[in-house]
Amino acid sequence: MRIGMVCPYSFDVPGGVQFHVRDLAEVFLAEGHEVSVLAPADEDADLPPYLVSCGRAVPVRYNGSVARLTFGPVTSSRVTRWLETGGFDVVHLHEPVTPSVSLMALWAAEEPVVATFHTSTVRSRAMHAASPLLRPSLEKIRARIAVSEDAASTVHRHLGGDTYVVPNGVHVDRFATAPLRPDWQGSPERPTLAFLGRVDEPRKGLDVLLRALPAVLDARPGTRLLVAGPGDPDPLLRHADPRAAAATEVLGAVSDDDKQSLLRSVDAYVAPHLGGESFGIVLVEAMAAGAPVVASDLAAFARVLDGGRTGVLHAAGHAGSLADALVRVLADDALRMSLRAAGGERARVFDWRPVSRQVMAVYETVLEGVRADLAESPRGLWGRLVRGAPEGGPT
Repeated sequence: MRIGMVCPYSFDVPGGVQFHVRDLAEVFLAEGHEVSVLAPADEDADLPPYLVSCGRAVPVRYNGSVARLTFGPVTSSRVTRWLETGGFDVVHLHEPVTPSVSLMALWAAEEPVVATFHTSTVRSRAMHAASPLLRPSLEKIRARIAVSEDAASTVHRHLGGDTYVVPNGVHVDRFATAPLRPDWQGSPERPTLAFLGRVDEPRKGLDVLLRALPAVLDARPGTRLLVAGPGDPDPLLRHADPRAAAATEVLGAVSDDDKQSLLRSVDAYVAPHLGGESFGIVLVEAMAAGAPVVASDLAAFARVLDGGRTGVLHAAGHAGSLADALVRVLADDALRMSLRAAGGERARVFDWRPVSRQVMAVYETVLEGVRADLAESPRGLWGRLVRGAPEGGPT
C-alpha cells in the first residue's frame, strides 16, 4: 500500500505527534509498505529519507504550548505537488484542523483521507472555529481515529461523528531491554526519580514536583531528581527550595536511547502534569522500561494506568499529595516490584505491533468503502453526467 502521512508540527523538533508519525511510518515501511511523510522541517536538519519537507516552521502559541507550524502559498504549492506525485492509496492526516500543513492537505486531497486527532481539551478553539468554516472539507475524512477516549470526546463535542479509538504506540521491547546507566541508578540510600518533558511548559508540572521534593527529602534525604527535556529550568530552580534545587540534576534534551536507559534505571518515574493531556505516552514508555509510575490523576493518565492498578495516582497540582505518593513508593520495595510487573504487562497493550494492525485495519476499511462506492456508482460519461442529480430530477 502507498501511504501518505502528514504531520502539522515541525519534524525536526521533538514532540509526541512527531514521534507517533515517525514510529508509525517506520513500522509500515518495515512491513513493506511505501510511506511518505510530509511535514514542516528545516531542510538542513538530519531528516529521514521518507520525510518530505514543506518548508521551515514558525513558532506559534497553540493549545497551551508553543507549536512550530507552517502555512501560506509556498506550503500550499508543496502540498499539491506532494499529493500529485505521491500516487497514494490513502492519505493519513494528523491533527487536521491545526492551522498548518495537515489542514492544507485536507483541502487539497482527492485521495481517501484518514485523520488522527491527538488533542484533548474541554474547549478547543481550533475545532470550534473550524467546524462551521471547514464542514465541507471535514466531510472528506472517511475515517477518524482518536488516540484516546478523551481525544474522541473532544472530536465528538466539536465536530460530531464517530471515531475509532486507537492508542499511541510504543516499541515496548526497546524500553524493556535498554541498558542500565549506573550514574542514573538509585540505591536504598540515594533513590532516583525521573521527570521527562518540556521543562519550561507549566502544564507539565515540574514546578509542582519541585515543591513536593522537600517533603520527599525529609523522608529520604539522598533522593535525586533527574530532569530530562528541552527548555530552560533555571527560573524554576531559582525559586525552588534550595534543597530541592541541589537534589535536581538537569540532563537537557536526551536521545531516544538515553530516554530508554533513563526510564530503565530510575526507581520511579514522575508525571505531575496539570492538564491538557489526551493520552500519556511517556507513562507507557516508563511502564515498558520497568519504572514504577507516579502520575497526576488526570482522566487520560488514569486510563493509561488502568485506574491506578499499574501506577500510583496523586491529586493533580497538589504538591503534598505528590510528596506522599513518592515517599510511599520509595519506601515500599514490594509495591515497586508489583508496579513493575503490572506496568510491564499493561505496556504490551500499547506495543506498536497490535497498534499498527489497528491503524491498518482502518485503512483497509476505508479502501473497501471506496471500492464499494465505485461499484455502486454509475459508470462512464453518462454516469459522470448524472451523478449527484437529485432523485427524480432532470438528468
